[in-house]
Amino acid sequence: MDNPLLLASFIALTVATYLACRRLYLTVNHPLLNVVALSAGIVIAVLVACDQPYTVYAPARNVMTALLGPATVGLAVPLYRHRALLRSHGLAILASVGLGAFLAMLSAGLIASMGGLPREVVVSILPKGVSIPFAVEISRLYQGIPALSAAFVVATGTLGSLFGGWLLSRVGIGHPVARGLALGTVSHAQGTATALMEGEQQGAMAGLAMILAGIFTAGFAPLVVRLLGLL
Repeated sequence: MDNPLLLASFIALTVATYLACRRLYLTVNHPLLNVVALSAGIVIAVLVACDQPYTVYAPARNVMTALLGPATVGLAVPLYRHRALLRSHGLAILASVGLGAFLAMLSAGLIASMGGLPREVVVSILPKGVSIPFAVEISRLYQGIPALSAAFVVATGTLGSLFGGWLLSRVGIGHPVARGLALGTVSHAQGTATALMEGEQQGAMAGLAMILAGIFTAGFAPLVVRLLGLL
């Protein structure tokens, strides 16, 4: 971007919007006030109102997304603090995340196939529950549409972060380990962000589940593709 002042303004707008939404969520604690979804909606509304195309905002986004790597590594800190949970629930964590990743792929693929969607769309929706780097590569390997997979990932994460915690409460799941694993397994980074808002244990488990779900999804992809007759 040629205008550093505009770049700084977009970054400041995004950070200020996030902090305001986070404060609002912590005060009201309503699932529809999801920090990620609400912040994105406000920033988009401001860009539209100021007649600024996304291409002008994109350099600021690039600066902020460059921090995702260190932020992901930072998830290891709460995980280390709660390493005793890993020792006491290690097998259950692996089993639940593995089964969750497998069923998420299989159910999405079955619904898409029963709906008569084209093969490339069915393949693209399979890795919707993992982070975009995993999803794009899985989609590309099996002749899906990587851009469409990325869109499914964003939509899944948004819905999961909006309603995941609320749904878990409705069905009586209150254990922090279970809540964190569920949110991280099906809603990747957005679910992890929501889990961190609930507490450090939930966030640590969600971060771990997000990474494991990506690995399990990549490992189960050949089996699910074969079971759905997509080869």
